[in-house]
Amino acid sequence: MTDTTKYVPFEERCGNESIVYFTRDLSPEGIKKAYEKVNAGITGKVAIKLHTGEKNGPNIVPSAWVKQLLETTESLKDATIVETNTFYEGDRYTTEDHLETLKVNGWDFCPVDIMDKDGVVNLPVEGGKWFKEMSMGKTITDYDSLFVLTHFKGHTMGGFGGSNKNIGIGCADGRIGKKWIHEKNGDQWGVVEDELMEKITESSKATVDYFGKHITFVNVMRNMSVSCDCEGVAAQPVVTPNVGILASIDICAIDNASVDLIYAMCEEDHHDLVERIETRHGHRQLSYMQEIGMGNAKYILIDLDNDEVRITPKKAVEGVQPFKLISK
Repeated sequence: MTDTTKYVPFEERCGNESIVYFTRDLSPEGIKKAYEKVNAGITGKVAIKLHTGEKNGPNIVPSAWVKQLLETTESLKDATIVETNTFYEGDRYTTEDHLETLKVNGWDFCPVDIMDKDGVVNLPVEGGKWFKEMSMGKTITDYDSLFVLTHFKGHTMGGFGGSNKNIGIGCADGRIGKKWIHEKNGDQWGVVEDELMEKITESSKATVDYFGKHITFVNVMRNMSVSCDCEGVAAQPVVTPNVGILASIDICAIDNASVDLIYAMCEEDHHDLVERIETRHGHRQLSYMQEIGMGNAKYILIDLDNDEVRITPKKAVEGVQPFKLISK
């Protein structure tokens, strides 16, 4: 098997190509511009899955950005933000604490559904080797469409957190699904490296398959700590430059493109995040998504800022600036 600690360059990948859109515009307008390229399947009752963060988390997609997006985007005007409770004991472990944290972080401008507050539902995992089904927040099946709005960053256990991690962990319920993914031999966090990447991915596949053509993905590459937003104010300081926003209807392609943009930076800029991805076997998320039929590892990167020409990841990160914290 391929060494899952190693990066596979674009030219060495096989298969078809999907479309991934890119803008350098890190703003509500930038998210809207990217989303509107990939929202044809977003109809009916719409859920938005994003990471609402621990209390006062400094790196999440700002709630003010999302508020403006919903106010100015027709297909999202009646959307509901969806979350689940956490497996670890923190600010979002219980529904009561989770609701308080949502208020603190400014997620009070639209409905927020903590999907596992009243129970769970099992969705099938087709073609998995670890799971036949995944335990999800009960109300996930109340929605017709899912917009996966992801803050792309590092992750303490997953190496990186992209769209795959956002729904693979974030839609699994806090007591059963997340336990299936993380716990092994009585150790709450006993699943690591390749096994963890594969279990996250199989959970993600259950959600992707459920929504079918009615799911789409946007990755926001800003404030990219090596730490997940689960760590809140304890997250490691950000040293990776901000990049921009990616959008695709292909979860495998968008996460591959996001990782490619990190690797396309110079050594000084990407060292910490690359080290985090490789030491946690994060690349196994990408290869396993392709293996179990979730999408393509190759893609055509379209520059929304320059007449929608095709560009390379290297061109996309050309001129990135040393990180400066973007205020909310």
